[in-house]
Amino acid sequence: MSTFPRRQIVGAVAALALLLAPVPAVAQEEPEPPVTVPALTDWTPESGSYDFGPGTRLVAESPAELRVADTLADDLRAAGHGTVPVVGGGARTGDIVVDIQPSRKPLGAEGYELRAGKRLSVTGATEAGAFYGTRTLLQLLAQDDRIPAGRTVDVPRYKERGVGVCACYIHITVPWLENLVREMAYNKLNQLLLELKVKSDAHPEANTWGYFTKDEIRRLVAIGDKYHVEIIPEINSPGHMDPWIENRPDLQLTDTDGNKQTARLDITQPEAFSYYTSLIDEYAQVFTATSWHMGADEYMLGSDFAKYPQILKYAQEKYGPDATPQDAFVDFINRVHAYAAAKGKKLRIWNDGLTGANTVPVETDTTVEHWLNVAVKPSQLIDQGYSLMNASYSLYLIRGGFHSDTGSLYDQSWDPRSFEGEKLTSSAGITGAKISLWPDNGRGETENEVAVGLWPALRHVAQATWGEPHPDATYAEFTARGTAVGHAPGWRDLTRTPVADGTYTFQADGVSFDAEVARTPDGYVTLRGPAGCLAVSGGKLTLNVPLQPGVEATWDTCAAANTLQRWELQRVAGGYRLVNVITQMAMSVTDGRIVQYPPDQHPPAVWHLT
Repeated sequence: MSTFPRRQIVGAVAALALLLAPVPAVAQEEPEPPVTVPALTDWTPESGSYDFGPGTRLVAESPAELRVADTLADDLRAAGHGTVPVVGGGARTGDIVVDIQPSRKPLGAEGYELRAGKRLSVTGATEAGAFYGTRTLLQLLAQDDRIPAGRTVDVPRYKERGVGVCACYIHITVPWLENLVREMAYNKLNQLLLELKVKSDAHPEANTWGYFTKDEIRRLVAIGDKYHVEIIPEINSPGHMDPWIENRPDLQLTDTDGNKQTARLDITQPEAFSYYTSLIDEYAQVFTATSWHMGADEYMLGSDFAKYPQILKYAQEKYGPDATPQDAFVDFINRVHAYAAAKGKKLRIWNDGLTGANTVPVETDTTVEHWLNVAVKPSQLIDQGYSLMNASYSLYLIRGGFHSDTGSLYDQSWDPRSFEGEKLTSSAGITGAKISLWPDNGRGETENEVAVGLWPALRHVAQATWGEPHPDATYAEFTARGTAVGHAPGWRDLTRTPVADGTYTFQADGVSFDAEVARTPDGYVTLRGPAGCLAVSGGKLTLNVPLQPGVEATWDTCAAANTLQRWELQRVAGGYRLVNVITQMAMSVTDGRIVQYPPDQHPPAVWHLT
């Protein structure tokens, strides 16, 4: 007979029954993928973590792997992670392995696999793929030196992911463009279109201000090459040619009233074609891109072909009596196409010149960048055999004008199939998309103000071209990703000013003035003197900006919104340069006057501040 009371025995049996009874399944939430921009859509978590630390090495073997590793080492140092050695041989715990395996065909030209565990590896089928794996790694390390263990395979949906910048009239500083290239690469964008003027040796009469020197472009292109951002140059033609032909009336189109059109190249002249192709040759000295963008937009902006009967005459003489003026325009495009192809470059144009009024087709291996809704729709262009890039006006950021509503586009799950005037159901024939920065009112915003609006738009187009267009439930959650990953290693804060607010005496080359230096919200300064605020406001205006060299600085009525009253103090040996942030010309002293000049045309004054 048991010595335990019966109630204790029954209780024990009941407890045992509870222990042996089936337990209802508890829903286990999958861990969220680590935070990146673009977001990771394929993440398999594993137990443990990868720990980056003082013993970490970068392991690489082949020349391509070593290039990726060397760039990563530079970026780790710039991001404050110290000096990480690049080594060969076997990997050990804590190491980062850069691996390029051409046999990994599913990864494509830019995809990669990242594995994090006791060591971390990034694997691509190409150098570009491995490079993009390192961008993800840098974003993860920007948040924590401990990365959750797991694996991702990350492949872009579109091959062209870009930004377009018109530095064509209003100069943009090279440090600003360098920031842009680094930020693009950090977010896996790979194409930068630059409409700009390179200072010409062949045509010195065209060197009105707004240009870049060849050495400046070489340095910028080298950064682009290092960070896998192809920098494609554009000289817009045959319209918008005034930066090049304003001093060449012999090349300007003449209307029926005898008026020369400074913005329109006369496409009926052989000399005009030779002039344009000579510029292509000169740009080839500094640009390494495999594409050439000739613009080809808005040739008849504010006018029409009827004002230029010589164009119809040219078309009919070449293509017969049924030819249209548009055929002469297309003929110019195709001749540039042939010239660029002979130099190993593929042609790119804007879409709005393709109105359907032509009988001669544009060569079908021309990439059309679609920005404006016109009669010929995107689907028609794709059906005709053209590759199409989405450069939608809804993605534009214009100085002093329209700004893309990035939040609204995100909420709509915008993707590159959404063109102006038509939403396509398939991505076939679409190369990708880009945002565009244009200076329609050059004094509307400063560079630093443009940057504030640019970074969210840049990250959005990066997301929409690489992965799922709507990875987070709200736009606020998506923008938080950008905050989490921060800026690219090597990104420079261009809002810093080298002197404290206060009143100073400025002295240079026999000129002296007193001014109160006050920092502006966008990181520049104003100079307030007894007669007002120092500004540049005279001379010929281009896009509302006084770009004429030799214009004197004046003391104007102070106005906080007047961007022409904002200045950058650049520290140089012995003092400071004084640069207007809109004209981007440095102040020199001539005959006792403070005047602006391009920095390579006249020695900038060195100002001593006391």
